[in-house]
Amino acid sequence: MVRLTTTIIRKIAGGICAGLALVLCGGEALADQPRPWEIGMQAAATPVTERIHAFHNELLVIIFSIALFVFALLLYVIVRFNARSHPVPTRTSHNTLIEVLWTVIPVLILVTIAIPSFKLMYYMDRVPDSKMTVKVTGHQWYWEYTYPDYGNLDFNSNLIADKDLKPGQERLLDVDNPLVIPVDTNIRVQVAGTDVIHSWFVPSFGVQEYAVIGRLNEAWMNANKVGTYYGECNQICGVNHAFMPIKIVVVSQDDFQKWLSEAKTKFSSLDKPRDNATQVAAAEPAAATPLAADKSARPGN
Repeated sequence: MVRLTTTIIRKIAGGICAGLALVLCGGEALADQPRPWEIGMQAAATPVTERIHAFHNELLVIIFSIALFVFALLLYVIVRFNARSHPVPTRTSHNTLIEVLWTVIPVLILVTIAIPSFKLMYYMDRVPDSKMTVKVTGHQWYWEYTYPDYGNLDFNSNLIADKDLKPGQERLLDVDNPLVIPVDTNIRVQVAGTDVIHSWFVPSFGVQEYAVIGRLNEAWMNANKVGTYYGECNQICGVNHAFMPIKIVVVSQDDFQKWLSEAKTKFSSLDKPRDNATQVAAAEPAAATPLAADKSARPGN
């Protein structure tokens, strides 16, 4: 028991130290991703996320206040109306004032929550003067990224299998071709799907949009820090749902222009008929996952 308690204390202390190190060392080389023993949300990297976190903190104050009031009321009832202190129970069955209060006060609390909630939803929905557009298309089980403003530059982003990981790359998070965007730029994000429903979710950007067949959903982002950010599809989309991560690399304006020229050269040689390209790309992640490999090895497949 003592050993178990010591282990728990060490892990908690390690988590606190890791959190402090992240806060103190966070800066230009920011890499936001899930971390062991993480408490709280990933650091905000866009104005949308900053507002989401602020609203979350406001709700925590309201919820804590309600919980504290209910707890205090419960203690009062236990002390004031137990059998020893109150041997003869009251016969009161209705109290108009109390019934009005416990109806009106919750309504006022909900209105207090609803107004900033609606403002936040409107802020997230309206794209403010976008400078560029990125189209995200969800496939089973990989992402396709298109830059309509730059000659329809288009490429697929697939998970890097465990056996191909290099030092410093993150298991189940790193991809062969990440989405690259410039810092401090309003970017319109259009999300579509080709097969089943996917969800393009990047926690530190405050973006979650569903990729639905026949529908073009829209969001926006403006990364205020250079760095690397990770997300995942959080809509259960099939057998390889856990193997279609999102990696976004935010670079300076100059570095983005350099990447564009390199990407046009790199991906222009991969131009193929759309159907064929999709089939080839779809086969890559399937072979990279043990579940899919085991399925393909069964008789009759």
